[in-house]
Amino acid sequence: MAILKLNAPTWAATTNQNNNATLWNKWLAVADSQAPNKTMWFLVSLMMQGVLFLPIPAVLMYYFDAPIIVLGVTMTFFFANIIAGMGGSGIRTVLSFFAASVIIHLAMLAVFIL
Repeated sequence: MAILKLNAPTWAATTNQNNNATLWNKWLAVADSQAPNKTMWFLVSLMMQGVLFLPIPAVLMYYFDAPIIVLGVTMTFFFANIIAGMGGSGIRTVLSFFAASVIIHLAMLAVFIL
């Protein structure tokens, strides 16, 4: 025999809102909102890596006498983006690797050119 339980509605205001609007939480919210576009972000990441970031070590090492570690960093990010996108990682991982790659490459350009 089923028992029917009636609960009286509560009218008390709930204050379970998370007001931790840190930069990391905002980044995760943006990444989660891009989940339907994961394939597009993977392809954008591959195109940016191949067209813009892979020539950076050659230019920095040839013209600005950068150390060989620049090539290692670039190749590590290149293969990390490929593995993250093709390996079935979540959108947070794909976008985080892509963003880290952009930031690190811009920093390398700023350090060796400026």
